[in-house]
Amino acid sequence: MKKSHIIALVVIATAIFMIISTVGDASVYVAFDSARSMAKENRNSVVHVVGELPKGPDGKHAGMKYEPKIDPNRFEFIMIDSLNNQELVVYNKPKPQDIDQSEKVVVIGKMNLQKNCFEADNILLKCPSKYNNNQLKTEGE
Repeated sequence: MKKSHIIALVVIATAIFMIISTVGDASVYVAFDSARSMAKENRNSVVHVVGELPKGPDGKHAGMKYEPKIDPNRFEFIMIDSLNNQELVVYNKPKPQDIDQSEKVVVIGKMNLQKNCFEADNILLKCPSKYNNNQLKTEGE
């Protein structure tokens, strides 16, 4: 067997291994009810849930609890998914800096049935756009 054939086989085997490991780590977008049913079936796979943070009468986000003096690595908030299911989300890291300005939130994690909450490993934020009605907003506006 030629050296070029051996190198080609090693490259192909490496590519196949990378594809298989990537597919195994892929998670899906679901609603909170689907995440709960997956947890009941002992399929504790990581999922993405897209939603919004509810706003109170004052226009600010309601249902956030972050007490850095007590536990700086615990942030709790209420989130409403795309199917209007409301759930408590627990994030065991500091509060994300721009979560108060976010329009949409994506939480990545698993449903914890014992604690009756969604435990997020990561939070992705979609903040408001700088562009409104095709006009550029400047920082002074």
